[in-house]
Amino acid sequence: MKAYSLDFREKIIDVYFTEHVSVRKLAKRFGVSKSFVETLLKRLRETGDILPKPHGGGPQPKLNAEQLKLVKALVDADNDATLDELRDRLAAETSILMSRSSMAWWCRKLIAVSI
Repeated sequence: MKAYSLDFREKIIDVYFTEHVSVRKLAKRFGVSKSFVETLLKRLRETGDILPKPHGGGPQPKLNAEQLKLVKALVDADNDATLDELRDRLAAETSILMSRSSMAWWCRKLIAVSI
């Protein structure tokens, strides 16, 4: 889930201090959880900052940019290829083994980037 924007966070803080609204009513008014408002106010008190925290990371992607270009080239060369055929061709060229669902995910990613 994407973090709430700084502008949205500032609106919540402004309403809290100008209208003296309870945390529960504030959460309901802005359509966020009560814990989000509490955490936002706590961070403001403790650090003076309401910026979203950076993404925590997660696993590294299986393909780098160059390998993703190769997947795109494979799809462009034969856009009727099945996911199994694409992953076999990728494995033959790069020795990277991946599941069919992972290949589908990368193909969807390519479609989203090209739109």
